[in-house]
Amino acid sequence: MSTSDIFFEHDQKIGTITFNRPHALNAITWAMYDSLLEYCEAINGSSEIRVVVLRGTGSKAFVAGTDITQFQAFTEPDDGIAYEQRIDLVLDKLEHLNKPTIAEIDGIAVGGGCAIAAACDLRICSNRSRFGVPIARTLGNCLSASNYARFLDLIGPTLLKEMLYTGRLFDADDAKAAGFITSVVEPDMLDASVKQIAETIAANAPLTIRASKEMIRRVQEHRRIDPAIGHDLIKTCYTSNDFKEGVLAFLQKRPPRWSGS
Repeated sequence: MSTSDIFFEHDQKIGTITFNRPHALNAITWAMYDSLLEYCEAINGSSEIRVVVLRGTGSKAFVAGTDITQFQAFTEPDDGIAYEQRIDLVLDKLEHLNKPTIAEIDGIAVGGGCAIAAACDLRICSNRSRFGVPIARTLGNCLSASNYARFLDLIGPTLLKEMLYTGRLFDADDAKAAGFITSVVEPDMLDASVKQIAETIAANAPLTIRASKEMIRRVQEHRRIDPAIGHDLIKTCYTSNDFKEGVLAFLQKRPPRWSGS
């Protein structure tokens, strides 16, 4: 289900997935999530591709999360759970890729975009990039248990709580200090830096890399809880008046008026 909003290409051993909605800060539609899932399945079956790079078009954003306009269609109590399960399916497939993944980030990576970056193995960014999940001050929803676990693995509970409670965005240096970012470079050096590390990885022993990635993933997965344990919390947020207000306020470009209900 390839669309012009997302595309895949590869040059010998390096594959690249590009999120291509710069007018919407590369916010992801349902069709784009479906295409990302298909690309992951195709990459897993490729014997030629050794490394995968994920990037966004333009210099303003890697991915600015899920396209908020789609949330207007939520009418049933389980719509929020179905949405988080859908995202989990895609990000689990990305995390399970049998090739190393590199998120090449220039600009903002927020919400679902930050979660996509977290599901990659390495994250290289420009020094103008920013990261976070500002849902406490924008939409009033919450993440799936799997996404909380990914962020916990990378930055730990203290910084994760600060990020989620305050809704602030980390700049590139703060994100690197937190352990989220692999390296920070000047914008004009980003493509070359990503290409260099991708070529280095592609030249190394593929079975060793695959085994190392899978072993680390299994250890992390062993520590994670059943995603269903968080469904009650997801339903509470997505069926709330606050979530409806958050979506409406976002679309009307105004601050939300939280009621706590």
